[in-house]
Amino acid sequence: MYGDPATIRRILRESGDTWAVVGLSTNRDRAAYGVAAVLQRFGKRVVPVHPKAEEVHGEQGYPSLAAIPFPVDVVDVFVNSGLAAGVADEAVGVGAKAVWFQLGVVDEEAYRKVRAAGLDMVMDRCPAIEIPRLG
Repeated sequence: MYGDPATIRRILRESGDTWAVVGLSTNRDRAAYGVAAVLQRFGKRVVPVHPKAEEVHGEQGYPSLAAIPFPVDVVDVFVNSGLAAGVADEAVGVGAKAVWFQLGVVDEEAYRKVRAAGLDMVMDRCPAIEIPRLG
């Protein structure tokens, strides 16, 4: 349900190419750093969202989703499950088309709210794993 193959395919192929990666910083040891690099290799524009607003992978960072001055298609969430619902609410608020909770990030109530708002959503999956599966 949370990783429905049709939804994964739709997000990766049809939702758009601007991905806000919440939790992305210059820390190369964090999963977000490597996943963002994979997204870029597959043609996605990666927008770092982190309180430090650092430039990562050549893209300007922003302290929040609301601070991004252009539309975002997908919000990829690398924060712990306790903070993820707030990010999901922000994603709905900024008009994103989809929300992606990374491996280990699960919040069933946030999933229901995002789906009720009309957005696609995937939880507990990684796009860097799913993209190559699409072929």
